[in-house]
Amino acid sequence: MRIADSYLGHREDTAVQARLAEADPVTVVLSDTERQRSRVRTRTDDDRDLGIVVPQDLGDGDVLETGDGTPVVVELASIDALVLDLDGSDITPTAALDLGHALGNRHWDLALRDGAALFPVPDSRERMDAIVEGELPADIDYRYETVRPTLFDDDGPPDDHGHEHSHGHEHGHGDDHSHEHSHDHGIHTIDDREGDT
Repeated sequence: MRIADSYLGHREDTAVQARLAEADPVTVVLSDTERQRSRVRTRTDDDRDLGIVVPQDLGDGDVLETGDGTPVVVELASIDALVLDLDGSDITPTAALDLGHALGNRHWDLALRDGAALFPVPDSRERMDAIVEGELPADIDYRYETVRPTLFDDDGPPDDHGHEHSHGHEHGHGDDHSHEHSHDHGIHTIDDREGDT
């Protein structure tokens, strides 16, 4: 099994681009959990066993190198995010505080984008539906989008806007299940004017 234990930089860095052009790189796709581990065993796009040993969270486009000099390009698997459309709603300050308190108690990561609040789906859409439907005022629509997990990083890249593969599912209010999942990364604001990925 090859081991990737050297971090070369990002695939857009000039020196890294030159290294990729002169070599035969392989690609790995990591989940949000895997990218945060210092040791991961995975498979490359050419179906070879690979160990990753790096002391840092990995981002989309990071490039590692194995002991035999093979560059390894990291791609991140997208995740589901709940999107609450707050822009244009008539939510009162009291209702907004109640909603913030209810969702804040779940310790979900949060990113703000152009009048919308985004939360990563911790388990399943169905369980998240059951949680938020009991908390949302009637005039706030919500849907799910597929986004990069780095959207919720404290130092997430400015070009990570969570626009890819919007499913646009609209939901009403109904079921009554509950599930909690805890994260503690804070609030992240994304400026849509910087362009899409």
